[in-house]
Amino acid sequence: MEMQQFYYDNKIVKKFIYATIIFGVVGMSVGLLLATMFLFPNITDGISWLSFGRLRPLHTNAVIFAFVGNAFFAGMYYSMQRLLKARMYSDLLSNLHFWGWQLIIVAAAITLPLGYTSSKEYAELEWPIDIAIAFIWVVMGINMIGTMLRRRERHLYVAIWFYLATFVTVAVLHIFNSLALPVSALKSYSVYAGVQDALVQWWYGHNAVAFFLTTPFLGLMYYFVPKAANRPVYSYRLSIIHFWSLIFIYIWAGPHHLLYSALPDWAQNLGVVFSLMLLAPSWGGMINGLLTLRGVWDKVRVEPVLKFFVVAITGYGMATFEGPMLSLKNVNAIAHFTDWIVAHVHVGALAWNGFMAFGMIYWLVPRMTKGKLFSTKLANLHFWLGTLGIILYALPMYVAGFLQASMWKQFNPDGTLMYGNFLETVTQIIPMYWMRMFGGVLYILGMLILVYNIYRTLRANDAIEDDYAEAPALAPINKGRLKGEKFHPWLERRPIQLTILATIAILIGGIVQIVPTIMVKSNIPTIAAVKPYTPLELQGRDIYIREGCVGCHSQQVRPFRSEVERYGPQSKAGEYVYDHPFLWGSKRTGPDLMRVGQKYNDNWHFNHMWDPQSTSAGSIMPGYKWLFDNEAMDNSDIETKLEVMQTLGVPYTDAEVANARKAMAIQAQGIEDNLHADPDFVKSYENSKKAAAANGEKFVPMSEREIVAVIAYLQRLGTDIKVKDNAKK
Repeated sequence: MEMQQFYYDNKIVKKFIYATIIFGVVGMSVGLLLATMFLFPNITDGISWLSFGRLRPLHTNAVIFAFVGNAFFAGMYYSMQRLLKARMYSDLLSNLHFWGWQLIIVAAAITLPLGYTSSKEYAELEWPIDIAIAFIWVVMGINMIGTMLRRRERHLYVAIWFYLATFVTVAVLHIFNSLALPVSALKSYSVYAGVQDALVQWWYGHNAVAFFLTTPFLGLMYYFVPKAANRPVYSYRLSIIHFWSLIFIYIWAGPHHLLYSALPDWAQNLGVVFSLMLLAPSWGGMINGLLTLRGVWDKVRVEPVLKFFVVAITGYGMATFEGPMLSLKNVNAIAHFTDWIVAHVHVGALAWNGFMAFGMIYWLVPRMTKGKLFSTKLANLHFWLGTLGIILYALPMYVAGFLQASMWKQFNPDGTLMYGNFLETVTQIIPMYWMRMFGGVLYILGMLILVYNIYRTLRANDAIEDDYAEAPALAPINKGRLKGEKFHPWLERRPIQLTILATIAILIGGIVQIVPTIMVKSNIPTIAAVKPYTPLELQGRDIYIREGCVGCHSQQVRPFRSEVERYGPQSKAGEYVYDHPFLWGSKRTGPDLMRVGQKYNDNWHFNHMWDPQSTSAGSIMPGYKWLFDNEAMDNSDIETKLEVMQTLGVPYTDAEVANARKAMAIQAQGIEDNLHADPDFVKSYENSKKAAAANGEKFVPMSEREIVAVIAYLQRLGTDIKVKDNAKK
């Protein structure tokens, strides 16, 4: 049999490994800064692009798409070539994928701190970057499938099934969730509104976790764990069941993020049922991974790579047990909006994704440099520091979550809330935030040890070059099934059919959940009293989005006695029909704002945004001093914003669009007049005016500044429907 000679492309793997390490340090460092801000909220006082609300999406995007994404690509490019016995289809496409992805990450690192965000969790990047993501993702897919079509190995190994499912599903999720109408080069409005936007977002958000953080790393697990253990995967049959059941069931589970919300009950219940079903395939994968180590557990004691893999798979099992449990309504009622969810997410991210990436890097680099790892002792130290860091991060957050939930729900004998002031629940969990920060320090310290260890390994060994290989050419494919061949082995040698079936499997759940919610109007009953935002309120809402306020405040009152007593009546679907995008939030670091309108006067909001601690002793909210300098009235795209909203179905009249600036000025002047009721404001205002005149500077009236637009938006919230005794809550 004639052997064909070729070279595996190791250089593309090297690039992605370097990017993984660099962005891992960056993303985790931003996370540590954010953890510090819970303890020192004004540590970056007055610096808009270093504020918590703008850095939080930078942290999540850097860790998910830069660190985890690059780790997946590195492992995929290495394993796929060897599993298919072929060099990647195109070096040009490989490099276009690499450089394109890094440019997208850089674009995110620039735009997010500057406040350009869609506010959708894990999908915050604005529309031009979304288009770039779709393009680069297709480039990767073409390269993957092209390599499969020119392979020299007949059957596709299980890892490749997971890579294919990742490619197809992320493309579908990203495109449909990112549909938006542009207002300008870096501003757009989601085509979905309110409840519909929430459903599509969490169909995406949950499955971004499923198909960007889970399925690709399961593919890496199926390749690298057997390689590191020098053992075959435990069960081929279990891997088939694991793959198909996981990708079919996962796509249905998104609505469990929206339990007790304004989402229709049938959609919530579907999410719960499929979330519980998800436990079986998830644990099937964990069992398959751990039992692959049968007979070699003695090696785990001495080999750091296997240590990382064991804890990673265990972390996957813990997170995928906890996820279905959190979808139970009685458990969700406790955990949602609390730090319990933060703990849950980070067990998955730090243990499963982080440790799988670390183990893979420690295994790959010595082999590609044809030498040994510089220091096994340092790798073991990294493992123990990382493990301790995860424990010290997660356990305090679980305690904080339980404490928050219990304090929020407690009543006095007379029926009043025991902790009516939300800040009472915040001050009690500060010690847990200190422990969380210390855990983060340990985890990053381990990451820095990896940087040093890999650097010394690269210095001590050969340069990473392409590997020589040879394999016989693939014989012409038999189009039919061979005698006695079962369906799945036949499917494993047909990549196109496998891709089509995987696509059908993931589309079913999305279609069943989303299409009725969008097409059947009875799912979203309207409320006649709910009107569109005024131009100034819309401007304030956009500033609220820009500053990332939704990261700490929810706008969704659930049907619990404690929440109704604290915030007002339960939220209704019809209240959100003009919200592009929705702002329900997923964490309450601060109180819910659904019905905050008219609860406080304009001067309170003014002082609160300047110095939160002056109005709310013990608050951990930072000040937003730049809102008092930036101009909001001289905004050339307010008419365009209203026109885009018109296109999306918001009933603005042409006259309202034409007179938008005039309406803004009138409403803003009314707020400024209210502010003059405070003597301290008048004194400060007059002094600022005199100082500007003395320095020959332009003085911008308060009515033209961003803070006034934000106040207008906050004072509108929840006022469309009557709320009994709102001023007393």
